[in-house]
Amino acid sequence: MSANSPTRVALVTGTSSGIGAAVVADLRAQGHEVLAVDFNPEGRQTAEAEGAAFYQADLTQGEACRGAVDEALARFGRVDILVNNAGIQHVAPIVDFPEEQWRRIIDLMLTAPFLLTQAVWPSMRDNGWGRIINIASVHAQVASPGKSAYISAKHGMIGLTKTAALEGGAQGITANALCPAYVKTPLVDNQISDQAKLHGMEEQQVIEQIMLKNAAVKRLIEPSEVASLVAYLASDAAGAVTGASWNIDLGWTAQ
Repeated sequence: MSANSPTRVALVTGTSSGIGAAVVADLRAQGHEVLAVDFNPEGRQTAEAEGAAFYQADLTQGEACRGAVDEALARFGRVDILVNNAGIQHVAPIVDFPEEQWRRIIDLMLTAPFLLTQAVWPSMRDNGWGRIINIASVHAQVASPGKSAYISAKHGMIGLTKTAALEGGAQGITANALCPAYVKTPLVDNQISDQAKLHGMEEQQVIEQIMLKNAAVKRLIEPSEVASLVAYLASDAAGAVTGASWNIDLGWTAQ
C-alpha cells in the first residue's frame, strides 16, 4: 500500500483456510485492519497469525451476522470493506437433497451476505466509501449436477451484487462478485470426494474429467490469485467498477 493510501477496515467471512485466509493475509499486508469471521474456532489462530482480529460466529443465524458487524464497529469504529466468502457444500441429486442441507446452504451463502451487507451499509454510507465483494463461483454462471443448493445460492449472489451496486453507487459504495472455478481449498477437496462417490469415479478422474473438463488452463486456482483480485476491487483504483461479475475460471465460460 502506498504512503498516500488510507488504512481501511475490512470484515471478511469464512477465514479459517482457503480463499478467506488468503484475503485476510493480503489485506493485512496492505496495512488494513481486518475482522476475520468464521464458525471454526481454529480460525482464531489463522487470523491472529496475520495480525487480524477474530470473531467466531454461525452466520446461518441473523443475530450472528449483525453481531459480527457490531464487533467490527466496536473495535474499529467503521467498516469499509465487506468480503462475503463463507461457504459450505453438499452434493446430492435434487430428488435426494436433504431439506436441512438446502436451508443451511442458502442461509449461509445467500441470506448471510444480504444481512451482512445490510448491517455494514450505514457505516459505508455515512463515510461515503464502501466496497462489497462477494465471492461467488463459476457456478454463479453455469450449473453442474448434484449442487442445486450451492448453485442456487451463487446465482442469487449475482443478483444481490447487482442490486447493491445500483443502490450504492450514489453513496460511494461499490459491489462486485468474483466467480472462480475450482480453487485449491478444503471445500474443493471435500467436493472431489463427494463427486467421486456421486459419479462412481476415482478422485483424480473427478479432477481431470469433471473439474477441469471445460477449462482452457488445466490446473486448480491458487487462493492467492483470488485474493489479489479482491485487493484490487477493495482499492480506490476500482472506484468506477461496480455491478460486475469477475470470472477467474481458467477459461471455463469462454466456450
